[in-house]
Amino acid sequence: MKDKEKFNDMMETSNDMVYGVHAVTESLNANTGNKLYIQEDLRGKNVDAIKALATEKKVSISWTPKKTLSEMTEGAVHQGFVLRVAEFAYADLAELIAKTEGEENPLILILDGLTDPHNFGSILRTADATKVSGVIIPKHRAVGVTPVVSKTSTGAVEHVPIARVTNLSQTLDKLKEAGFWIFGTDMDGTPVHKWNTSGKLALIIGSEGKGISANIKKQVDEMITIPMDGHVQSLNAGVAAAVLMYEVFRNKL
Repeated sequence: MKDKEKFNDMMETSNDMVYGVHAVTESLNANTGNKLYIQEDLRGKNVDAIKALATEKKVSISWTPKKTLSEMTEGAVHQGFVLRVAEFAYADLAELIAKTEGEENPLILILDGLTDPHNFGSILRTADATKVSGVIIPKHRAVGVTPVVSKTSTGAVEHVPIARVTNLSQTLDKLKEAGFWIFGTDMDGTPVHKWNTSGKLALIIGSEGKGISANIKKQVDEMITIPMDGHVQSLNAGVAAAVLMYEVFRNKL
């Protein structure tokens, strides 16, 4: 009975946990960890390093059976490490915009209705690699920061500011007021290699199935397209976002 109560206590916080070596390490470094669960029979340098980091951060450690960790993460690849964390702290939109004032050619990414946590995590990983200033997501009908997002981002979620807004249309108005040019992705538009990436940029990535919503399209200053010459005429949202982020990054070098 005690084991069942312990498991139920863990499961109640399943939406507020990260897992995997990189995600757990980054969360501990960011001081967001509350309790660390390590696979009880696990040994090696990762165990030593993460245990030492948790001790340094004064995070309690529970040695836990692999089966329990798998149940906690719903069968995901946890690598023997699960960390209970504080609720994710989204950035304030006004602060995110203000932060770009001192940056040269800042890029803010806007995800319009993205629902796949793996795509979101992948985008955050590339955003961190290409020095994107921040990411904006809607509160409704879109994925937020989940354990899967954290794991897929390999810890980038702790380094890229993410703002969550109620109204994307109003957010675009605020970005325009701050001097940002709004770009979207479409089959018909300016080829990515001809994209003028100077100035303040806000790039909208549409949802996996529907693309950019119709009302948001009306506020776009220019559509950008990724030329393709194969049988498939569309790219995964995460891949498309990566191509465009690297184009902006390349032009800064």
